[in-house]
Amino acid sequence: MNFCARRFNLYLMLLLAVTICGCGMFEKKPPKKISAIRIHLEAPVSVPGKTRTVNVLRSNPVIVTVDIDPLLTEQNLVAAQLIETPGGFAVRVQFDETGGWMLEQATAGNPGKHLVIFGQWGEKVSEGRFLAIPLITERNPTAMLSFTPDASREEIQQFVEGLNNVVKLMHPQKK
Repeated sequence: MNFCARRFNLYLMLLLAVTICGCGMFEKKPPKKISAIRIHLEAPVSVPGKTRTVNVLRSNPVIVTVDIDPLLTEQNLVAAQLIETPGGFAVRVQFDETGGWMLEQATAGNPGKHLVIFGQWGEKVSEGRFLAIPLITERNPTAMLSFTPDASREEIQQFVEGLNNVVKLMHPQKK
């Protein structure tokens, strides 16, 4: 009879542990905002299937032909921050070692061309737009890129927060 009582107590303790731990699983956590960034290189000519033509900037649109495949994405990102500049603000993104090499190669081999930066953020990440079109003037060996976005401060705060949340999700050890 003692044997059955021990088994019953073990089952009761197991049920209690599962109940206590399981209650935390059903809590509604607010979804973390996420963002995406795609940095494309300006293409010299239009090639069907390899390039596309896009409008960049809202007030004075610029039409640019870009490679379809992005040069850098949020997978290469280490950190993003909103920085204050004279007369406004800018975004600074820092890339990992691989992203830094890719940025350096692209900027060293394409002076006079543009980087075309696309961003997605907000409740529906599927919505986004081209934010900036910085000119490549020299080789960039720093693995960092700063640009002045065509967006409001609130939009860019959401964008930067979402990028940093993505970095935390992709690299949990770097919290």
